[in-house]
Amino acid sequence: METTVGLGIGVQSRSRKPDFWAKSSTTAAVDVARRRWSGAPRLRSLTGLFALLLLLFTAVLPLAGREKDKLPYGEGLIVNIPLPESEVAQVVEDVAQNGVIRGTKEYNKDEFVGGAKAASSSRVFPAWNEGGKLFYKVRMQAIDPRNFKDSGDVGTLVVRYVVQAQGEKNTVLRIDALFEEDFRHTVHQSNGSIESSEYKDIQEHLEAIEVMKKQTVEANEERREQLEKKQNLAMRSDPPAVTALQSVPLQSEPPAVAPAMESLADPASQAETMQSAGQTRPGQTLPGQTLSAQTPSDQTLEERVKDLRKQVERLVKAPGAPLKSAPFHTASTLQSLTPGTEVLILISTPYWYGVETHEGQHGWILRDQLEQP
Repeated sequence: METTVGLGIGVQSRSRKPDFWAKSSTTAAVDVARRRWSGAPRLRSLTGLFALLLLLFTAVLPLAGREKDKLPYGEGLIVNIPLPESEVAQVVEDVAQNGVIRGTKEYNKDEFVGGAKAASSSRVFPAWNEGGKLFYKVRMQAIDPRNFKDSGDVGTLVVRYVVQAQGEKNTVLRIDALFEEDFRHTVHQSNGSIESSEYKDIQEHLEAIEVMKKQTVEANEERREQLEKKQNLAMRSDPPAVTALQSVPLQSEPPAVAPAMESLADPASQAETMQSAGQTRPGQTLPGQTLSAQTPSDQTLEERVKDLRKQVERLVKAPGAPLKSAPFHTASTLQSLTPGTEVLILISTPYWYGVETHEGQHGWILRDQLEQP
């Protein structure tokens, strides 16, 4: 009986335990569900907000990409240069003739596009009616040049330069680049790299010319100071000799006839006779005496002048040399100097000399085209 009761209790206890835990689990699930249900509106609002932000973000990205892809192309380059229009036009013409288009390339190993030629017009660009001086640099048969929008064919690559005066001391420079396909005649715009690279080349030329101007002024000032020093030195050395010659009194009695006749035949004997007779005076020049022995300071000054001339004067080597407007191979030629032409060096650089001709023409010559002392 006890066993039965014990077993019954035991069985009953086992049967009640699962009921208790099941009830507890149900209660916990209900509580969780209630909490979720109570937080559902907030969760739904956050989820909706996140979805809206994601939608806006995905919509803005393509728009930003399109704007980024659109803005750089076809804008060109416009810059104000604080120099006269004539100087800027000269440099732009030099750059247009250098045969190189920078900021683009045909193959990955290239650094630029070569083989370009200067031109006065191009059908790739529309007519220009806003005044100024126009220069073109054209490269025919360019193969897929880089930095042009959607280009991928063979065609004509053109850079246009517009130089417009703004007063007497300011100039506006505009640079644009286009690529036209030969087959479809589709025109592609540059992303600005060509324009900026070409302007950098122009800017370097302008800076070099400004340096040349400054150095020319300094060289002229130095030459003026050297001339003044030479004149002052000559004035200090010449008056004593003149004074000494003027201080020699006239002789009251002429020398004997016989010694005089001998001196005409032999100047050395005359000098010896006059020295033995005590007739020479300071500052008096005797026959047979050299100028160097009489005025060594004058001879030193003359030698110094010769040395200075050797340092600053050069002769053009055969077969001649072009006198350039700037220290660049692509700069325009001012004149052709024949072999043996003498020039005066004003500026010295590692590869070029800034020189002046006897006619007053200033320019640049390669160092190896002049004879060295």
